[in-house]
Amino acid sequence: MKKLTFITPLLFALVMLLSFNVSAQKFPSLDKSPLDLAAFPNRGADKIIKVFYSRPYLKGRTVGTDLAKYGELWRTGANDATQIIFLKDVKLGSTAIKAGTYSLFTIPGAKEWTIIISSAIDNWGTGGHKASNEVAKLNVPATTGSESIENFAIVFDESGNTINMHLGWGTTRVTVPFTK
Repeated sequence: MKKLTFITPLLFALVMLLSFNVSAQKFPSLDKSPLDLAAFPNRGADKIIKVFYSRPYLKGRTVGTDLAKYGELWRTGANDATQIIFLKDVKLGSTAIKAGTYSLFTIPGAKEWTIIISSAIDNWGTGGHKASNEVAKLNVPATTGSESIENFAIVFDESGNTINMHLGWGTTRVTVPFTK
């Protein structure tokens, strides 16, 4: 009887160890709209802006009618609302934005997009957007690029005292100017 008393806890521990190992090896498949990071400057430690966003695919659909619909609030990406972090104070148009973490929403249009910086963070989609949380808002022109971009993308460049955040998807191009 002593042998069984000793073997039972040992057997139980072995079964538990194996079951934890089996479940620990299950990894999720890749996200349909992968998470990405755009930053300015792109390299180095002295960042001014970081944007965390998911990159949806066109998959034969059209910007403005099927995706990022004209006249409707958009999370500026997929999944969670896009998060924009300012590591230094900046301006969007004439509105000063303090360093901190915000959500980036847009209202796409055929000729211009409305850019919205919101103090409400950790939103799924546009669910947490409220006009009362808008920190800055600016209308910027929308243009057409010569090449189509399959995944929504954000990149930065600099022109003098202006940091340009470029949004591109399909042939739609939007430039959002932040000043230092």
